[in-house]
Amino acid sequence: MPQFLKQPVELVIFDWDGTLMDSEQVIVRCMQGAITDMELEPRKDHEVSNIIGLGLLEAAAALYPGSDKNFAHQLADHYRNHYFHVAQGRGDLFPGVVELLNQLKSKGVSIAVATGKSRRGLDLVLKDSGLEGIFDATRCADETRSKPHPQMVLEILEELSIAPGATLMVGDTEYDLEMATRAQVASIGVSYGVHAVERLWRHHPIACIEQIGAIFNHI
Repeated sequence: MPQFLKQPVELVIFDWDGTLMDSEQVIVRCMQGAITDMELEPRKDHEVSNIIGLGLLEAAAALYPGSDKNFAHQLADHYRNHYFHVAQGRGDLFPGVVELLNQLKSKGVSIAVATGKSRRGLDLVLKDSGLEGIFDATRCADETRSKPHPQMVLEILEELSIAPGATLMVGDTEYDLEMATRAQVASIGVSYGVHAVERLWRHHPIACIEQIGAIFNHI
């Protein structure tokens, strides 16, 4: 069982979709729109939900195994055409998110985001939710390696000069928790997101919590 916390927590890295923002239905609707646009073989909503957290190109490959990069780019483009016409603001954040982020900052804990979103997508929701500028670092799937590869986390640690043993990753998918384990970073799963708790426990998080503010019980 991974036990990576070796000192007081100096950094909490959050996933975005399904962890800080309740965006599952928006993502599913936009991806289903992209699938319809391209007249592809249909996918059930739960199949689309399962790929939330991956980069768009990796998500396309997961939904349509054996497809090539050109196909993945086309599906991603259609998805973006739908997504960037949807507004998601502060009201779509899960309850307690803003308070938690402000409390962490007030205690001197750095906060970051590691997301499967594109840079354009993350910047849009940060602005619309009023969280623009609050995070000390952010990484997106289109500027580094997609989850569950650990590169996102490792780049954030390097940028902020914080050790893995003082870092906590919080996410709602096994992609988040596997990424944390591969980066030798402790993790907490949230049970209200995309993946079932049973899937999260496979990656040995410190805890699985039912609401975001419960993080303070574990740091």
